[in-house]
Amino acid sequence: MALFTREEEERISAAITAAERKTSGEIVAVVADSSETYLYVPFLWAALVSLLVPWPLIHFTWMKVQYIFLIQLAVFLVLLVALWPKNVRAALVPRSIRNNHAKRRATEQFLAQNLHTTKGRTGVLIFVSVAERHAEVLADKAIDDKVPAGTWQEIVDTLTSEISQGRATEGFIQAIMVAGDHLARHFPPGAPDPNELPDHLIVLTS
Repeated sequence: MALFTREEEERISAAITAAERKTSGEIVAVVADSSETYLYVPFLWAALVSLLVPWPLIHFTWMKVQYIFLIQLAVFLVLLVALWPKNVRAALVPRSIRNNHAKRRATEQFLAQNLHTTKGRTGVLIFVSVAERHAEVLADKAIDDKVPAGTWQEIVDTLTSEISQGRATEGFIQAIMVAGDHLARHFPPGAPDPNELPDHLIVLTS
């Protein structure tokens, strides 16, 4: 369920490097294949459906209880296998719950990648969670205070639109460029200007 090929990852990494040449700020790009395992989902749905199976068989057939139990067990196992793929699991979860998981993972990554520890408090995280179909931009206080309200959401909207149209790489690069322009406008390169955080695309698998 990878969103980018190796070549596309390199293009995105190059875009981060180019954007950071124009600013003392830091940009980190993270893509996660999923923000939650949702391992409980197949068991939940398989159990619910299999619990309903015996009732029509009991009321409308003369089938022995042992056979009904075996059918119930077979339905449970078949559904468990059918619903096990990660994309199927995620699709069965309400969007609001998926979004909450993705937002939490984005916040975790903001902290895990040390974006809150940059010298000028100018770190920007661009985060995409593939299974949840969710994108998030999180910015540290110094840069967040300087951009108009809704700036980061505009980047997210453009990014998700590009991804939905099959142009994920272009969308990610554009998001990096726009974030870089905002950083460059308010935090131009300084001297010295250490590169505190990694420039490459960070890919999380689960």
